[in-house]
Amino acid sequence: MFDTRKALGLLLVSGLGIGLTACSTKSDDSGTDAGGKVTITVDCQPVGAQKELLQNWNEDVAAFQQANPDIIIKSVSVGEQCNNPPDFTARLAGGTVTDVFYGYMTDLQQVLDSGQAMDITSLVSKDTIPTWDSVDPALKEVFTDGGKLYAVPVKNYSMGLVYNKTLFAKAGLDANNPPKTWPEVRTAAKKIAGLGGGIAGYSEYSAGNTGGWHFTSLLYSQGGQVLSEDGKKADFNNAQGKQVLQNLKDMRYGDNSMGSRQLLQWGDLLTNAGAGKVGMFIGAPDSTQAIVSQFQGKYEDWAMAPLPGQDGAAKGTLGGGEGYFFKKDLSPEQVKAGLKWLAYQKLTPGKGQFDYARAKPQNYPVGLPQPLLFTNGSDAQKQELDLRKANANVDTANFALFEATPVPIKGEPRNAQAVYAVLDSAMSGVLTDPNANIDALLKTAEEKVNQLLAAGS
Repeated sequence: MFDTRKALGLLLVSGLGIGLTACSTKSDDSGTDAGGKVTITVDCQPVGAQKELLQNWNEDVAAFQQANPDIIIKSVSVGEQCNNPPDFTARLAGGTVTDVFYGYMTDLQQVLDSGQAMDITSLVSKDTIPTWDSVDPALKEVFTDGGKLYAVPVKNYSMGLVYNKTLFAKAGLDANNPPKTWPEVRTAAKKIAGLGGGIAGYSEYSAGNTGGWHFTSLLYSQGGQVLSEDGKKADFNNAQGKQVLQNLKDMRYGDNSMGSRQLLQWGDLLTNAGAGKVGMFIGAPDSTQAIVSQFQGKYEDWAMAPLPGQDGAAKGTLGGGEGYFFKKDLSPEQVKAGLKWLAYQKLTPGKGQFDYARAKPQNYPVGLPQPLLFTNGSDAQKQELDLRKANANVDTANFALFEATPVPIKGEPRNAQAVYAVLDSAMSGVLTDPNANIDALLKTAEEKVNQLLAAGS
C-alpha cells in the first residue's frame, strides 16, 4: 500500500511541476522581477474544504504583502502532502517542492538526503524573525545538522489520550476519570463499542506511515524505544513491542471494540471521530482542532488525558512537530522574504496561527495547550499565553488532566518516516488478521528496519 501511494504521489508531482512552471514570474536567479519585487512559492495553503482557514490564510497573505510591498507570496495547495508523508516523499524525489516547503520534524534526514534543502543558518536572526530568541532551543536543534539550520519550527506537540466525553457518558463511564492504563482503555473501549451504531471504542492508524507513528508512541508508553541508543539497530522486537500489538489484537478481535474498518490514515480516523463514531484514540491537542475545523465535529465533545501506561503511568510519550524548509539555490532575498512570511504567519503572537481573536468566533478551538513553540517564561510565550486565555472558546478544563500530568517526551527515531512505513505493516497485520502472529510481524519489521538503517549508514 505504501508503494502504491508513492507511485500515485509521483504522478501528482508531475502535474504540480507543470503548474508551478507555468505560473513562474521570475526574471532572474534571485527571484526578483523587473520591478524589484521578490517572489516566493509557499505550500500547505489550506485546502478548499477548510473555508475559514483558507480565508484566514488569504487575508494573512494580503496583509503581509501590504506591509511588505516588495514581496510576492504565491500560495500552493498540494492537497494531502501536509498530512501524508508518502506524498511528501514523492514531491521531494520529484524535485517539485515549493521555495518554502512544509515538513515534519522527522523529515530532516530525508530532506538532506534528497539534496533539496538549503542551509539558512546565517540568515535567521531577530532581524528576520523577531521572536527567534523566544523559540525553544530544543525545537531549533531538531532541524539542525552538523551545526547548520535547515528549517524553522512552526508547531510542537506531544501525544495523550483523546476521548469523547459524550460517548463516555452514554456508556456509563466517568469522563472526569478517564483510563490511566491500557487494560483500563480496553475495558472502556468495550463498553463504548457496546453502544452499537458502528461506534469504535478505541480507534487506531495502520497505513500511510501513521500506523508506525502511533506504534512508536504506544511503545514509548511501555518504556520501549524504536531504535537502539546509537540509532543503528531496531529495538522493538521485544516484550514492550509485543505488548503494544497484543493490546490492539485483544481489543480488535478479543472484544471487537475497534470497529471493522481498518487501514486508517490521518483523515480517516478523524472523519469518524467528527461523526461521533470514535470513543478514544491517541493524538495531540490539535487533533481536536482538526475534528472541528475539517471534519464537522463539536469541540465540546472532546477532552484529553495523559497517555496511558501498561500498569500505571506511561513511561514516555511521543513528541514532535513541523517546520518549513527552504529549497536549495534560493537567493538570499528569497530566503529573507520566506523568513519574514513565516515570522508573520507562524511565529508572532496575535498574528497568523496565533490570531486567537480572529479564530475565536470561527468555531475554531482556542485555548488548547498547543502549539508549544516558545520557551517558558520568554516574552513571546507570555504574550501567546495571555492571548490564548483571553480568547479561549473551549473549556480548558477538558485539557487540565493532560497539562497537569505531563508524561516524559521522547523524540522521533532516526529515519522516522522510513521506519514508520515498515511498522505500518505490523500495525495493519494485527488489525486485519485475527490469526496474525505477533512474533512474526515484529521479526519481519525488525529485519526490514535493520536493512534500511544499514543501507543509510
